[in-house]
Amino acid sequence: MIDHVSVGVRDLSKATAFYTEVLGILGSQKLIERAGTVGFGKSYPEFWLNYKPELVSPEEDNGCHVCLRAPSVEVIDEFYSLAMRLGATSSGAPGFRPEYHESYYACFIRDADNNHFEVVTFIPG
Repeated sequence: MIDHVSVGVRDLSKATAFYTEVLGILGSQKLIERAGTVGFGKSYPEFWLNYKPELVSPEEDNGCHVCLRAPSVEVIDEFYSLAMRLGATSSGAPGFRPEYHESYYACFIRDADNNHFEVVTFIPG
């Protein structure tokens, strides 16, 4: 149903460097770079960064939540570890989330602009 998603960032260069690294773990790469926007994906741009210097303070919750699918627990653990090393803020370390589903394994991070990302996989039971 969803073709692509866009998030606003105050520093496009810094955000591009961050997402190039963390999305690379999930098999995505930078595909398009234009003035004010960068698109990432596997075969077409599914995830966009849009330069928005007027964004609210990064301390405020901007309401953005994007969940990305990972192929394994190991990929989620690697994603989370790299995101933390690159300056993301944790909003939930990797682990099972039985409150969602018994096979739900996920992590949660916030980027420098307080965009909230979840990475999930489902463990066959």
